[in-house]
Amino acid sequence: MIRTITWQNNTVVMIDQKRLPREECYLTCHTHREVIAAINDLTIRGAPAIGIAAAMGIALGMLEAPDNSPSVFRETFDALCREFQASRPTARNLFWAVERMKALFDRISHPDAPFDAAALRQILIDEAGKILEEDIACNRKIGAFGAELIRDGDAILTHCNAGALATGGYGTALGVIRTAWEQGKKIQVFVDETRPVLQGARLTAWELMRKQIPATLITDNMAGFLMSRGKIARIITGADRIARNGDTANKIGTYTLAVLAKEHGIPLYIAAPTSTVDPAMLDGSAIPIEERDPEEVTTWGGRRVAPEGITVFNPAFDVTPARYITAIITEEGVSRPPYDFTLPGN
Repeated sequence: MIRTITWQNNTVVMIDQKRLPREECYLTCHTHREVIAAINDLTIRGAPAIGIAAAMGIALGMLEAPDNSPSVFRETFDALCREFQASRPTARNLFWAVERMKALFDRISHPDAPFDAAALRQILIDEAGKILEEDIACNRKIGAFGAELIRDGDAILTHCNAGALATGGYGTALGVIRTAWEQGKKIQVFVDETRPVLQGARLTAWELMRKQIPATLITDNMAGFLMSRGKIARIITGADRIARNGDTANKIGTYTLAVLAKEHGIPLYIAAPTSTVDPAMLDGSAIPIEERDPEEVTTWGGRRVAPEGITVFNPAFDVTPARYITAIITEEGVSRPPYDFTLPGN
């Protein structure tokens, strides 16, 4: 199994996704700032994975917190939480993980309790490990529920990467596909390349080939053509944040697929853990959309592919309205509209 991120000897070790598929290598982070840099530059990406990275990064940062002052220990922790929350704005799982670590810290650092820095650090390390292991178990449940929606012989379109690399090690959308394949269903996967940084071409295709699941790579602008020819039976994607009403933020281009799917009568499924659901967001209009470096669009592989001086707009995500989403698959089951009432976490 691909282990996207692990805690090893008081370091955070993660597979370097920027270097896939050319080479499989790992980055060892010795400080929390190295973890934040890895989140920012997409060494690690995918909402569940960066949530795990944030939890481990906080635990890593607390190894350097002072032993002799409870107040400074607390100040250090609060500063770490703020730094990680500022790293990427859209993925709900990052904020969920930080909030979980904060809630734990509040419980274990009661003013009336004796101050034991070593014990507090170990509890935070253990909690980050629990978040990782719970994510893998959660994804397997998502896979089991979602596989019930897959028929033998289906051709499935997926967008971006919502596999082991985007999670603790199994996958959400690709977890559904993996489970269906492991059940013996004969399926075919069409993989959107997913511009501008090609998470589909580089990462999803790599994962599917490792599992020997039949896959065909297409450019993003081929999807509508395949739908019009009856080549796609269903679409499954992950999610970075899901609003209370079911509106879903996912990799840029998902909204386009959703509109095309509606036109062609193709079901669109979202696979994500309940930690991606944000009930504080009443609808998708409130979801913050990250804008990334223009060089992701103007260059590739270190070479410029656009003229100097061109204006670039590079939002990393778009929002698919709930009316285009057939169902949302979480570890608690399959939710269908109206999501305000059926979606776990609301």
